Amino acid sequence: MPVARRVQFSADSLFSFDKAVIRPDGRAALDTFGRDLQGARYNSISVEGNTDRLGSEAYNQKLSQERADAVKTYLVTNSGIDARKITATGRGESNPETKPEDCKGNKPTPTLIACLQPDRRVDVEVTGER
Repeated sequence: MPVARRVQFSADSLFSFDKAVIRPDGRAALDTFGRDLQGARYNSISVEGNTDRLGSEAYNQKLSQERADAVKTYLVTNSGIDARKITATGRGESNPETKPEDCKGNKPTPTLIACLQPDRRVDVEVTGER
């Protein structure tokens, strides 16, 4: 029976705020993840990009897809993951970790940006056998 393992990366550790280019610290985290997968038997890997609610829904959808694509490309290129076994999906702001009452406001103040940080993430799910 295939087992799923879900890993969450903070988008802030992978990318600069409002960007989709992987930072050096993010590359190091993805390199470690890629090494962990070496020798493992897996059926599929799903990469999901997520954003906070700041910005338009269309913009956030595009940014989340760009981030998911960047992680997928990095893992395929640098960790030798089979491109046929990995998918990338942008979820935009549709799957927040925070609740509306946790982070009040819509103006991108430093306090609100910090509060919404858990929503900015990339989730990677590996389905395979142990």
